Amino acid sequence: MTKVKIISEIGVNHNGDIKLAKKMIDLSKKAGADYVKFQMFKTENLITKNANKTKYQLKNTNKKQSAFSMLKSLELNSSQLFHLYKHTLKKNIKFLTTPFDFESVNALYKMGIKEVKISSADIDNYPLLISIAKKFNTIFLSTGMSNINDIKFALNTIKQHGNSKKNIYILHCNTAYPTPFEDVNLNALKLLKKKFNLEIGYSDHTLGFEVPIAAVSLGAKVIEKHFTLNKNMKGPDQKSSIEFQDLKIMINSIRNIEKALGEENKKITKSEKQNIKLVRKSIVAKINIKKGEIFSNLNLDTKRPALGLSPKIWKKLMGKKAKKNFKKNELIKL
Repeated sequence: MTKVKIISEIGVNHNGDIKLAKKMIDLSKKAGADYVKFQMFKTENLITKNANKTKYQLKNTNKKQSAFSMLKSLELNSSQLFHLYKHTLKKNIKFLTTPFDFESVNALYKMGIKEVKISSADIDNYPLLISIAKKFNTIFLSTGMSNINDIKFALNTIKQHGNSKKNIYILHCNTAYPTPFEDVNLNALKLLKKKFNLEIGYSDHTLGFEVPIAAVSLGAKVIEKHFTLNKNMKGPDQKSSIEFQDLKIMINSIRNIEKALGEENKKITKSEKQNIKLVRKSIVAKINIKKGEIFSNLNLDTKRPALGLSPKIWKKLMGKKAKKNFKKNELIKL
């Protein structure tokens, strides 16, 4: 069974502080995550100076601060990200980044990065999709704010420009921060798997961690969850993220669910074989039975343990004669 890839989405929760980012890498590893993910952008290449904040950004940041100024304060340059990449190598945790512009794509490529994530915001960004498809071996495609046709467009663009089918993961996503439970629509995972026959995953923005665990039971092979050191820290995404203890619980729960899912088969497991003789039943004498008496529902019963005849043959016994005397509760033998 393929192990679920768990991505600790640090995103911009480092608040532009490289020391904070390194601490978050260390804790992500300690919690059991497979990847840490950052966002890479140059603000001037991402938005105009008169762009507005989203509703959740307005709620969680200084309302007087512009969207441009907010993003500028959260920006990490290529040398800082390369430093973090080297730190992940040292800590033996995989490095993943979402590039939002061509300059970031090229910088990651020059670093030797092989895996990237495409933001939901860029699922229709034709030139950026082409640039990413040409340069990276593994692509995680987030699909928030999209429909089936949008996903088809992105996948066709990626495949036509150099990326093989096996290296694409489709991540179901809702981009509301936080996502209301009624808008999660986890059943879309089954549709995405059926429609595209690719590995599917789930990028989560709900409060808590129940939904990512449920996503694994529906076939998600990738789980991405925002991570923060403290929900009360400043920053647009902190409130919709989980702290270390919850990240650890989520990951442990997912690993347990992986084991529990097993395979598409129904068999007696090793751990329960020992219970068969103890809890199944045998056919016994309900009352004292004399030799020659006819076996019937009136003189037979079933009781533990399963050391005699199985109740499966109950019908075959009906009408047969007892070949010996049986005391009450004695195992019936033919």
